[in-house]
Amino acid sequence: MMNDIQYWLNENGPLAQTLEGFRVREQQLAMANTIDQAITEKQVVVVEAGTGTGKTYAYLVPALLSSGKVIVSTGTKTLQDQLFHRDLPFLREVMKLPISVALLKGRANYLCHYYLDLTLTEGRLRDRQQVDQLNAIREFAGVTQTGDKSECVSVPENALIWSQVTSTKDNCLGQDCPHQSDCYVLNARKKAAAADLVVVNHHLFFADIMLRDEGAAELLPNAGTVILDEAHHLPDVATLFFGQSQSTAQWLELGRQMVVEGVAQQLVREELDNMILPIEKGLRDIRLLFTQRDGKLTFQSVLSIPGFVDGATQLLLNLGRLNTYLSPLSGQSEGFDKIISQWQKAYQFFSLWLNPTNDEPDAIRWLDCFTQSLQFHYTPLSIADIFKAQIESQHKAWIFTSATLSLRGDFSHFVRDMGLDEALTFCWDSPFNYPENSLLYVPTGLPQPNEAQYTEAVIDSAKPVIKASKGRTFLLFTTHRALQEGAKLIREWLDDEELDFTCLVQGEKTKMELLDQFRQSMNGILCATHSFWEGVDVKGEALSLVVIDKLPFNPPDDPITAARIDAINRTGGNAFIEYQLPKAVITLKQGAGRLIRDEEDRGVLMICDPRLIEKSYGRRIWMSLPAMKRTRKIEEVLQFFDINSLSVD
Repeated sequence: MMNDIQYWLNENGPLAQTLEGFRVREQQLAMANTIDQAITEKQVVVVEAGTGTGKTYAYLVPALLSSGKVIVSTGTKTLQDQLFHRDLPFLREVMKLPISVALLKGRANYLCHYYLDLTLTEGRLRDRQQVDQLNAIREFAGVTQTGDKSECVSVPENALIWSQVTSTKDNCLGQDCPHQSDCYVLNARKKAAAADLVVVNHHLFFADIMLRDEGAAELLPNAGTVILDEAHHLPDVATLFFGQSQSTAQWLELGRQMVVEGVAQQLVREELDNMILPIEKGLRDIRLLFTQRDGKLTFQSVLSIPGFVDGATQLLLNLGRLNTYLSPLSGQSEGFDKIISQWQKAYQFFSLWLNPTNDEPDAIRWLDCFTQSLQFHYTPLSIADIFKAQIESQHKAWIFTSATLSLRGDFSHFVRDMGLDEALTFCWDSPFNYPENSLLYVPTGLPQPNEAQYTEAVIDSAKPVIKASKGRTFLLFTTHRALQEGAKLIREWLDDEELDFTCLVQGEKTKMELLDQFRQSMNGILCATHSFWEGVDVKGEALSLVVIDKLPFNPPDDPITAARIDAINRTGGNAFIEYQLPKAVITLKQGAGRLIRDEEDRGVLMICDPRLIEKSYGRRIWMSLPAMKRTRKIEEVLQFFDINSLSVD
């Protein structure tokens, strides 16, 4: 009985008796039984489970009851930490199972003794803040058991100083490191190797696949079962890892490391500077060519920028000159040899990226432009065959799950993108009472989304609804430009009307600070874009309205989108129906999913895009959303809030 899924998930089971608010869900039980069978029979299954199904326990219970080793991979570190620090300890306690569990993150999350010592001795720090942060990290190193930088609360996880005190796959000294016995990365891996269940994230999971393909030691322990939650992220993450990318920031940091390591090996500082300074200048000069641009650029658009070809050609020559200088210096130290190897890879990569004669027909070259750096990408057109080979080479259970994977139960786009042609697919709708507790509102009279005054029209349409909701609103935008314009209009309106709503804007504080303030205010209007469309959980009265400005289609000039559209259309397919529409629906479902997070939640989903009604494909999108009541009348929206008005202190 103890191994019976029904025993653990029924209304009289141990979970129901222990977990406050536990509800028996037919969908949860069916999903758990499906996953239990997949684990036993080593099947490949794709599962969509709507919000409220309880999918986390639906896969963790059979995973904990299984006899083999299990890897659980998540799309975000947030869910990774939630599983390890909350869900798994609870289940292990209730189920009384002698199961060992480990949390494993990527190398960059762990402090490195060697590079900490090197930076303390020779490091070139940018400012006083980095000096203070380095001292805080030194104190942290004296007390930490894990070396996980997330535990060093006095230094932000995204602080630049971390790159100087952590290692990478390329610069790790391995067995030659004097601190090998105390290595936090090795200790974390040893724990993972000995554990029955290991919690990782998708980036680490695919990094391990790449290491395995290169014949290197496996990062992740062998397992009989792999469960990939938040699986809608997988195509994009896999594309990143099965391609190649390097950045100007990465090369600048490598130059800093070369000088530090070279001086430590008593090389002539002037010679090192003569080699690296022209490269640093070239990198900064190229970056200045993009001061008026941001985001993703196609290879052809990059080549058309005045000065780029000449600057990039000179940079390639300087990289070649540097490699010629470094080649005879191998053998100085293990650390310096690692740096030499990285510069060789940098030269080879940039030569491949820049030289059209080396291009491959199934690869996409493009550039990502950030505030402080440029990232060069060489991306496969499709990862389906690559990932399919991984599945077929490893006889184990593969479980892919998410709340948003299908278009009304049609998984064809996901299984095609991931090469899962033989996978079994299952879909369970949310158990929440959407028809009674929610309303989908598409306003009338809005212009087309490509018209200049569109965002202003969206805000004007949203104002009476926000008033009726007493704030308590997420305003989700598809672009940062629309976010800034919309937030400005909202704040002007609040001032003009003297409305006492709290307006919060993504980017002005951290994500957690914004969410905490939103929950506490009970009248907040949170204006946000991509990072708030998913992974955000606001239950109860604090959130009663979600406004989405328009359907989240990827811009057609996005390099990967453009290349894949062209490839599908050239082979006689319909890229819009097969590729663009499914991706937009998945993203829209994620945004819509912010509204109803609990069976007691009530609220309105307002989608402002007239294409949802006017275009032939709109019905497919419409029917993919939860079974809410639909309306186009503002009167029915106001009546909904009047009927469902909640007391707000």
